[in-house]
Amino acid sequence: MSKLNATEVTFTQESHFEHAIHSHIAQLWESRQEGTLKAKDGTKLFWCKLTRPEHKKALVVVNGRIESAWKYQELFYDFFQQGYDIYSFDHRGQGLSTHLAPDPEMGHVDEFDDYLDDMQMILDTFELEHYQQRHLLAHSMGGNIATRFIQTHPNHSFDKIALSAPMYGVSVPWYLKPIATLVAQIMTAIYPKPTYAPGYQGYVAKPFDINPLSQSEVRYHWFRDLYERMPELKLGGPSTRWVWQGLMAAQQCIQQTRQVKIPLLLVQAGADQIVSNQDQRKFINKLSRTNNYARMITVEGAKHEVLFEKDIYRNQAMSAIQHFFGTDNSSLK
Repeated sequence: MSKLNATEVTFTQESHFEHAIHSHIAQLWESRQEGTLKAKDGTKLFWCKLTRPEHKKALVVVNGRIESAWKYQELFYDFFQQGYDIYSFDHRGQGLSTHLAPDPEMGHVDEFDDYLDDMQMILDTFELEHYQQRHLLAHSMGGNIATRFIQTHPNHSFDKIALSAPMYGVSVPWYLKPIATLVAQIMTAIYPKPTYAPGYQGYVAKPFDINPLSQSEVRYHWFRDLYERMPELKLGGPSTRWVWQGLMAAQQCIQQTRQVKIPLLLVQAGADQIVSNQDQRKFINKLSRTNNYARMITVEGAKHEVLFEKDIYRNQAMSAIQHFFGTDNSSLK
């Protein structure tokens, strides 16, 4: 993408981040409504929303693994200023929702479809039907969940979906890729109780210089400090069952592209070390055969959390998403 002119940038910038996050962003966040719902199995699910009566557009934000709505305050603010009411929630097993493993820092889920059932239940309580526009914005694992939701709920009410570094596959050595799902399934069978996947452990805050998530020092430190202030948000590595379920869901995302019939924008992080950019390309190439409104942009040099990146990368991603949501479908072809 071409570089943005300063006059085009309407998002929070790193030079003002410290002030903004403790002033007007914090003030907006304090005005949120929040609560919990109980899923069919008794799991507690945290939700929140930021609304203003004059807003005519709704944005549902679906976060990634280890994340919480609390982490997305800057993003919520940026889109709220664009006239969107914001709705979000924490997935089961993380954030302020019930953690599901005996070790609360282990990311775990019994069935990936549980995420989809939770999302439907929460959306029902949000009552989005009165809005003129309803959009989805999802990151990483949330991109997988949102895609599977669209694919499996044909009567959904969303007009468009934008995905930030969606998890359609994970970044593993090429020789492990063909057997990764099978290995995770076998290990789940061997260890029926939730067990960390090989090489993973509880929450570890990696030093900024070696972190694989973001090159924005100010945003990265704010996110890590938030988790120190709210240790209940801390989540470490996934369980073997989560890996098995997640990889199967990623395959289904690619297999069932035909079921995605609304405009879709995929924002790829060029330097992603977490999810598979190859699988994102496979997804978008397949989807483009049946969906004339499917597009992908690559933010070259950006790490995985492109919505929490340095301005040079984040501005590109945010501008593309804002333009995508604000453009009529005929201009997206």
